Amino acid sequence: MANSPSGETLTERIVRVLETFDTDRTVQTPAEIGRRARLPSSTAHRMVTDLVECGLLERDEDQRVRLGMRLWELALRGSRALRLRQAALPFMERVQARIREHTQLAVVENGETLFVERLSHPKGGANIARVAGRLPLHASSSGLVLLANGPEDLRERVLAGPLEAVSPETVTDPARLRRHLARIRREGVVVAPGSVEGVSTGVAVPVRERPGQVVAALSVVLPRDAPYGPAIEELRAAAAGITAALGAQRP
Repeated sequence: MANSPSGETLTERIVRVLETFDTDRTVQTPAEIGRRARLPSSTAHRMVTDLVECGLLERDEDQRVRLGMRLWELALRGSRALRLRQAALPFMERVQARIREHTQLAVVENGETLFVERLSHPKGGANIARVAGRLPLHASSSGLVLLANGPEDLRERVLAGPLEAVSPETVTDPARLRRHLARIRREGVVVAPGSVEGVSTGVAVPVRERPGQVVAALSVVLPRDAPYGPAIEELRAAAAGITAALGAQRP
């Protein structure tokens, strides 16, 4: 793709435009998109028009813009997340039915925890994680499992900091976090009270596609004072089921 006067490629600018949308900001004007994407107004309007014509963005009757259905369609074609979700959902449903709390599936994406599925119980406690939402790897039970079982170079980059405190109880001391990650690898589970919200405890286990290859984290979010033994048992059984289902999907 040709470079702009700033040296950016067209692809980089398109990504900046799409990244202005999130779960709390689903509709914007072209001017708002341009400001948040740090693009000149004329460039933003032209790019928005082109992306609408391609179906990657859509306009409503008030000329506001949202992500287009074609973007969703393309994202699902052959998506690793789709394959993982299809394998995991029956087992997540069983966990939620038995534990009756938020049940989540997360992967590593660009050095962060990306939540690809969440089942929410009507009486579930506090939980800020959302589908397509992100958290720092060190700040949630899912992220801690992924970080502990991920590549060493990823761990070292995260441990080098800065380690953001999402809550007062998020572990931000590198030496303490390193010990915590080693314990998670040994035990195959993490119980993280208050790491995201003080009233909740995250419990997570790794999901493997084959021995030694962790592809996701499966977690539940419990009230702070709830016993977590039953959740660990259910999560481990579900993770084993997902691993078997992923194996059955392979040609």
